[in-house]
Amino acid sequence: EHGLVKAVSPVTRVRIRNVNTNTFVDADVQTPDGKVIYEGDTQIDGVPGHAAPVALTFLNAAGAKSGQLFPTGNRMEVFDNVRVTCIDMAMPMVVIPAQSLGKTGYESASELDRDTALLKSLESIRRQAGKAMGFGDVSNMVIPKPVLISPALSGGTINVRYFMPHNCHKSLAITGAIGLASACVIPGTIANELTKLSGDGVITVEHPSGGIDVDLSHTAERPEDIRASVIRTARKILSGTVYIPE
Repeated sequence: EHGLVKAVSPVTRVRIRNVNTNTFVDADVQTPDGKVIYEGDTQIDGVPGHAAPVALTFLNAAGAKSGQLFPTGNRMEVFDNVRVTCIDMAMPMVVIPAQSLGKTGYESASELDRDTALLKSLESIRRQAGKAMGFGDVSNMVIPKPVLISPALSGGTINVRYFMPHNCHKSLAITGAIGLASACVIPGTIANELTKLSGDGVITVEHPSGGIDVDLSHTAERPEDIRASVIRTARKILSGTVYIPE
């Protein structure tokens, strides 16, 4: 709209650098006749209303924080007698079977937030995982994120409860969806034990507010070369002027 990127019809691709992880994301913005549009019929679970779609493709998400897809060197670890997967794909996470902690995985976010025994168990596992992943003492850090997984209930691929890290997300962070979807197709992970999937395709990650579709594709044979795409929506939030002293 302001000419920083030349718009082309019908879609303009904008490459974004994520400064938090030093990775890149391609955003495909709807620009018919060379103009950005916001109106559309795309709806996202957990987000009110409808708007124009924006396709986001995460290009080099593997090892976003640690430099390795599996920072511990293994696709499975055991902490507090619980089998988990420590993965760093867009976001460092420790993936945990819900039933291993006495949960179904279908509880509401508020119900899980009130379960002090569960939160204590998650934090113990998270701190051990953080150290094993090379992050040191993570007691005052927000990574890795603990995630509970269980079989899908509504026709999706997998069901999750994503913690940030001390309270449960009411839906699911995009970076979390990418990491979980990737784990679903990588043999030897806790998620893959549940899904038994491999190769490219759409993974539907169910969460408390609905679901997120993640389209996976491989640019090479290694799991590190997985590319993940998701659909978001275009919404104008604010417009203003910043004055910088000369």
